[in-house]
Amino acid sequence: MTDISRRTIVKGSVLAAALAAAPAAANASSFRAGRSGIPLVRNRLTLPSGIATGDVTSDSAVLWSRSSAAGRMTATFRAVDDGGTVLSGRGAFERTLRGPRATQASDFTAKIRANHLPANTRFALEISFEDDGGAAGETVKGTFRTAPDAGTFNGEGRTGGDLPPSDAQSFVWTGDTAGQGWGINEEIGGMRGYRAMHNTRPDFFIHSGDTVYADGPIAETVVEKDGQVWRNLVTEEISKVAETLTEFRGRHRYNSLDANMRAMFADVPVIAQWDDHETHNNWYPGQIIDDPRYTVRDVNTLAARGRQAWQENMPIADSSALWRPGTFDDGGHYQPARIYRKIPRGPQLDVFCLDMRTFKSPNTDGKEAHATSILGQEQVDWLIREVSKSKATWKVIAADLPLGIIVPDGAVNQESLANRDPGAPLGRELEIAEVLSAFKRNRVKNVVWLTADVHYCAAHHYSPERAAFTDFDPFWEFVAGPIAAGSFGPNPMDGTFGPEVVFAKAGRFPGESPRDGENQFFGHVQLGEDSFTVSLRNANGATVFSQVLTPER
Repeated sequence: MTDISRRTIVKGSVLAAALAAAPAAANASSFRAGRSGIPLVRNRLTLPSGIATGDVTSDSAVLWSRSSAAGRMTATFRAVDDGGTVLSGRGAFERTLRGPRATQASDFTAKIRANHLPANTRFALEISFEDDGGAAGETVKGTFRTAPDAGTFNGEGRTGGDLPPSDAQSFVWTGDTAGQGWGINEEIGGMRGYRAMHNTRPDFFIHSGDTVYADGPIAETVVEKDGQVWRNLVTEEISKVAETLTEFRGRHRYNSLDANMRAMFADVPVIAQWDDHETHNNWYPGQIIDDPRYTVRDVNTLAARGRQAWQENMPIADSSALWRPGTFDDGGHYQPARIYRKIPRGPQLDVFCLDMRTFKSPNTDGKEAHATSILGQEQVDWLIREVSKSKATWKVIAADLPLGIIVPDGAVNQESLANRDPGAPLGRELEIAEVLSAFKRNRVKNVVWLTADVHYCAAHHYSPERAAFTDFDPFWEFVAGPIAAGSFGPNPMDGTFGPEVVFAKAGRFPGESPRDGENQFFGHVQLGEDSFTVSLRNANGATVFSQVLTPER
């Protein structure tokens, strides 16, 4: 009898599922006559990873998908009401955009930057790919809503026409997908945390980093602490650590096999950040890693490949007035676009996405008398400038690393900016001190920091009354995650900026699986006309903590 491994079965079942999910018309073959008059059979293109939108503002959106082979991306979107009925009259809006050609060079991914959209409008979206003969393939549908616009806000929380209240904006955030060997377990419903987030019907989603675990192989089975057997969906690319561009791309392809994630990304715009596991645990530029699993030890080489795969697979603009486009230098090396950026979300909210990995100094004990880098001076200057001139009520800083949580890298070195020394700022802390002092000096109000990374959820209040460094105004930091990875924590805190742990909830033991969802977390924010309500929730949708903030005027 032939020995068929579970991997072979799974790969076959994944292909079968992808074909079954596509509409019948998309799975059918198309025919056209060749020179001999004999019909040629051509399989229509499919969208095996679904669709996504990203970085949605009041008038723009990035549209993303992957084709099954080379083809040109096409997107059609129509303004609809909350029930999905196409709007007519004054609210009518319909547009079809033809985007770039997806090729093997981009792993068959493509993006369209849609501009000049009406604010505070829900769209029904359809994306497909045309092959080189002009035949249309599978169409995948989704939705997204543009942000409110300050020009149409009348002070009573409503805009004109049939549009909904402009203060009815909510979002979710989390991090850490498919980590510590806990992948897609279809026996428990896959990555259920994504379904729980989707069920809140948010206007957008901030993925705070560790979007994939390129350094964490996923096995077919894992025996849990209580003896239960966790069964992962597996593919060839996730069987080892990612070193080649193909293997990094395979990590993103893997996550998109989860039905919950695909469904959410089709309906909820994404604001994507990256952290360390898109490349290697706790990496920093210039590092030569000491990891026997790798034949490539130069982290800059790994990071360039990981970043290219991330950039291809995230619905983030490749170029605009705000981003330097990703390019290839004369040596053929990929030079990525800048990804720290501001996403304006109307009169009440601006989101500032940080990049705390690209410009990071080496991991040391963090106690240098001079400033070392977590952001880099250019990003520090940008953050101070952009937050200080923001007119939005709330300024959310989306950070891929926490501020006051001690995150060790080995016995001595530190991965984040906290350095175990509760005294005056040192090392990387000096950059954050500069930022906080500038916010106070410029009278910036209503700044909230959101992060993930540490695999537990928490609410921290920072105040100069408790701090060694006092030149700043009090603020909140909220921590969420993991959404589909091992649970850890809680970690000790560093007292330099005076944090108070108002709430923390961690796993029952280090590396706990996501099986019951009780210790997998995401954060939810509901904006009211005069409130910013944060709730921390588990992967079953249950709220474990809530805090209402009111704006300072």
